[in-house]
Amino acid sequence: MAVIVILARGRCDLSRCITYYLVSMAVTDLLVIINVVILDRIAGIYFPFSFLFITPVCCFRIALNFAMIDCSVCVTVAFTFDRCIAICYQKLKMKYCTKKTAAWVIGTVCTLSCLINSFRYYIHEHLYIIDNVPWFCNIKLIFYTSPALIAYDCIGHIFTPCLPFILILLLNVLTVKHILAASRARRRLTANNNRGTQNNPEMGKRRKSIVLLFCISGSFILLYLPHLTNFLYVRIVKLNYFSGSNFKESNIILDQSGLMLQLLCSCVNPFIYAGTQTKFREELKNGVKYPLRLIVKLFK
Repeated sequence: MAVIVILARGRCDLSRCITYYLVSMAVTDLLVIINVVILDRIAGIYFPFSFLFITPVCCFRIALNFAMIDCSVCVTVAFTFDRCIAICYQKLKMKYCTKKTAAWVIGTVCTLSCLINSFRYYIHEHLYIIDNVPWFCNIKLIFYTSPALIAYDCIGHIFTPCLPFILILLLNVLTVKHILAASRARRRLTANNNRGTQNNPEMGKRRKSIVLLFCISGSFILLYLPHLTNFLYVRIVKLNYFSGSNFKESNIILDQSGLMLQLLCSCVNPFIYAGTQTKFREELKNGVKYPLRLIVKLFK
């Protein structure tokens, strides 16, 4: 929440285009944490018979969970693409890297993510019926045998995280390649400069860009890799998950570990994209100090 407030105030010396992407990433990551972590995982452990687990509500939450995760991933890819255009294609930058385009792209990818995952509402059924009330959600067995549903699931996993995997890798490789080429050219131009390149602010910005890009690609790949591995393993071995599975089995441990790391990606994204900005850190410090100053004034 603090990330959203600080970025929305627009005091981090960032363009409106970048701010739109950063705010959208922070919002979608927060929604993932609220829906998947709090309302699904934590509520499932401590409040298993709350209204959240009545079958229609449960099915809606599952579809919403997938939609929010896809929104978070797609906005991350959109931001990576925007930065690639801004760094590598200066002529296209003036037309594409605008706040209007950013708003249109964010709205489009989020809408598509919600529409694609809305069908997940219909692939679950009740697990128990207590006093004529259906409880919990269980994946229908036809989901593992129907060619149409198998194709839908495969397309969903290609959409997230397979395709983002490939796109983020390619975009970051292209961007880093351009930055390194520009850095070599700049070093040649400043070779005879008495100041050198160590204290050159432009070179410092380029180094920060390289570090940021490696953090983006590295965190996404490492944290989503177990989830992707589990998907491939389930499809190759043809495993079926159902309520009552033994959570000590290796395949269940792999599935839950992949989910945990996938959710962790939503937690670290705000720190990667916004926390590395100097102005952001200053605004965060000011936000922490402000209530302390008020308390000090009250006691004076």
